[in-house]
Amino acid sequence: FCSPRLSTKRMLTGNDSLVTEFVLAGLTDLQELQLPLFHLFLMIYIVTIVGNFGLLTLIALNSHLHTPMYYFLFNLSFIDLCYSSVFSPKMLMNFISKRNAISYVGCMTQLFFFLFFVISECYMLTSMAYDRYVAICNPLLYRVTMSQHVCSALSLAAYVIGFVGAAAHTGCMLRLTFCNANVINHYLCDILPLLQLSCTSTYVNEVVVLVVVGINITVPSFTILTSYIFILTSILHIKSTHGRSKAFSTCSSHIIAISLFFGSGAFMYLKYSSPGSMDQGKFSSVFYTNVVPMLNPLIYSLRNKDVKVALREVVITIKKRDKL
Repeated sequence: FCSPRLSTKRMLTGNDSLVTEFVLAGLTDLQELQLPLFHLFLMIYIVTIVGNFGLLTLIALNSHLHTPMYYFLFNLSFIDLCYSSVFSPKMLMNFISKRNAISYVGCMTQLFFFLFFVISECYMLTSMAYDRYVAICNPLLYRVTMSQHVCSALSLAAYVIGFVGAAAHTGCMLRLTFCNANVINHYLCDILPLLQLSCTSTYVNEVVVLVVVGINITVPSFTILTSYIFILTSILHIKSTHGRSKAFSTCSSHIIAISLFFGSGAFMYLKYSSPGSMDQGKFSSVFYTNVVPMLNPLIYSLRNKDVKVALREVVITIKKRDKL
C-alpha cells in the first residue's frame, strides 16, 4: 500500500499536485473518426438496451419461461443492462465533447460498478453452465437439484463475489496517490490504465490484480470447462441423432457467449501492462464492454426456440389487442 511518508513527500515537493479529476483519452484521438464512432457506439448501446430490456420483459411476463435456465438468463440480461450503462453514456459524450473530464469520485465510482458487474457476469455464466450440466447429465433430478432455493443462492453468490472483488480493487486504488499525470489511456476508468498514472508504488495493486482477476477468470473457466466435458460425454452417449442435436442446441448459445466474454477479458488483463499493450487492450476491451452485452440477448433469442415462441405469442397478443 502507499506509504504516508512517501505521499507527504510528494505533496511537499512543490511542483506536484494531487489529481482531483481525470481526462479520458478515449478510443482514438483522430478527430475525423469521432462522429462516426459516436453513431456506431450509440447504435450498439441502443441495441443493447432494447435487447436486454426486451428479454427481461419477455421472461418476466411469460410463465413458460419461468425455469432455472431463464432465471439465470434474466439475471444475465439485468447485469448486461446495468453493466453497459455504467460507461456507455460517458463514452458517447466523450466522442462529441472537447474536454473528456471525469471527477476523481466519479472515476472511482465508475471503476467499482464496472468491476462489480463484470465479475458478477463471470459467475452468472458459470451458474448457467452448471444449470446446463444438470439438465443434460441428470435430467431426472433437474427440478430437485435446480430448485428455486439453489438458483437464488447461485445468483446471490455471483453478486456477492462481484461486490467483494470490486471492493478489493477499488479499495486498493483509493490508497494510491495521483499527482500531475491525469490522462487515462482508455475510454473508461479501468484498473490497468489508472495504475500507470500513480506516483506511488502500485506493487500491492498489481498483486491484487493478478490474484483477484486470476481467480475470477480461472475458477469460472475451469468450472465451465469441466461442466462441458461432462456434457459432451453425456451427449455422445445419446443414441438418437435428434436428441444429440437438441442437446447441442441448448448449449451452443452459452458456449458462444462465454467464449466472447472470457476470451476478450483474459486478453485485456492477463498480459504485460506496457503502454503499447494497453493500446491493444483498449480495443480488445470493446468486445467485452460493448459487443458482448449487445450480442447476449441476440444469441439467446435467435438461437432459442422457447424465446422465439414466447416472442411470437407476445406479438400475436399485441396484434389481437390492436384489432379490438
